[in-house]
Amino acid sequence: MDSADVPVVVGIDNGGTSNNATVLTVDGRFLVDGLLEIPSEVGAGPEAAVEAMARALDGALAHTGVPRARVRAVGLDTPGPASADGVISSRGSTNFAQPAWHGFDVRGALQRRLGLPVVYHNDGNAAALYAHHVHFGADAPARSSVSAIVGTGLGGGVVVDGRVLTGAAGMAGELGHVHIPLTGLLAPEQPVPTCACGFVGDAESIASLTAIRRNLLPYWLTRFPDHPLAAEPADRAAKLLRGYAERGDALAREVFAQQAAALGRLFTIAANVADPHAYFVGGGVVEAAPEFRDWFLATVREHTVLRAEQAAVATFALVPDRDMAGARGVAIAALTALRPVTRAPAPLPH
Repeated sequence: MDSADVPVVVGIDNGGTSNNATVLTVDGRFLVDGLLEIPSEVGAGPEAAVEAMARALDGALAHTGVPRARVRAVGLDTPGPASADGVISSRGSTNFAQPAWHGFDVRGALQRRLGLPVVYHNDGNAAALYAHHVHFGADAPARSSVSAIVGTGLGGGVVVDGRVLTGAAGMAGELGHVHIPLTGLLAPEQPVPTCACGFVGDAESIASLTAIRRNLLPYWLTRFPDHPLAAEPADRAAKLLRGYAERGDALAREVFAQQAAALGRLFTIAANVADPHAYFVGGGVVEAAPEFRDWFLATVREHTVLRAEQAAVATFALVPDRDMAGARGVAIAALTALRPVTRAPAPLPH
């Protein structure tokens, strides 16, 4: 059957600067191979941003040649914090700083604009769901996983039986704000790290780009005072650090070793709470040269304490297709929501 004759769902990944969209058939085939981006217009306010999301859908359909009448549902993800139903936090966020966004029901607004069911997840949960389905394929509905997505902050998600665990208020899977043990993790005289959320010693206060800039790099530069990054502005130095780590730089490896160890401690907590089949690491920290990427994941694994029974069945892997994971994850969520109607098989992304 031609792709244009098969019902589809559309996934829209909304970001601070761009929207990325994808199309997934109800029999589990992605029709978009790479990024399909347009400006998100988030800075222009909710009305302009919702229109941009609608244009992203239209662009994806035009790209794939699928008529709009074939669309059965839409998946949407945005950065958090937001409720499980897609209501942006009343306190706002980095991407939704304008007062008009505070408490705005972005899922409902897009659903009214499109006249189609819209399923919502935050971007960390969407990436976690995609990683889960890619890794487990047809077995995804019978498996569980925990994902940590390292970016400006530390996102994540918990997937149980193939579905994202959202919680009563939509805040489940906020792994970045789980407190982790600091004894043995911090170096001598290293200050206790603080998070932008106000917590002290949570996972995000160590394992995030913001943590590098605010907490880790300032300390490690006191141990390596002649390092070239000492002459750089803090924001630029933090962004340059991964390149140094890829080349084996001693200071950079110390910083990323602390981040990997922090993720291992976070996964140790997850092992005792959820006992998942798989642990995934994603984000910019693993979009790197293979040697560094493999070293980082191995260090995470080294610092994850599992019982023998858990170690025998658990796997550690990277979140694939980082730039496309959000849109593909919410497309899978939309398809899953339709399953009682469509009787579609579990998607098998490639």
